[in-house]
Amino acid sequence: QLQLVESGGGLVQPGGSLRLSCAASGFTLRNYAIGWFRQAPGKEREGVSCISSGSGTTTYADSVKGRFTISRDNAKNTVYLQMNSLKPEDTAVYYCAAALTIAQCSIGSISYWGKGTLVTISS
Repeated sequence: QLQLVESGGGLVQPGGSLRLSCAASGFTLRNYAIGWFRQAPGKEREGVSCISSGSGTTTYADSVKGRFTISRDNAKNTVYLQMNSLKPEDTAVYYCAAALTIAQCSIGSISYWGKGTLVTISS
């Protein structure tokens, strides 16, 4: 019953913006650190951003700092990833994931994975 469902992906022009959503079903998102990961064609999955369950502490990959913002709406049981100034190299399937703590918000320590949403940055 525990599921994470991503939405908001699509096609956008370079320099444009998208907001991804990660909705939890079967558990309370507030109790978990939530991360966003992405996997580009032919590449390994990489971490993008994480937000802690309590204080709202955030982390970002160097490649997205200043452009992406992670946030949480506990009332809606949803975490968002606002992506601005998008670049072609941001093209990937984006996954949200739940971890027990932000220290475990890394590939290999994730408790639950979503199925992903495709983001394509192209002219």
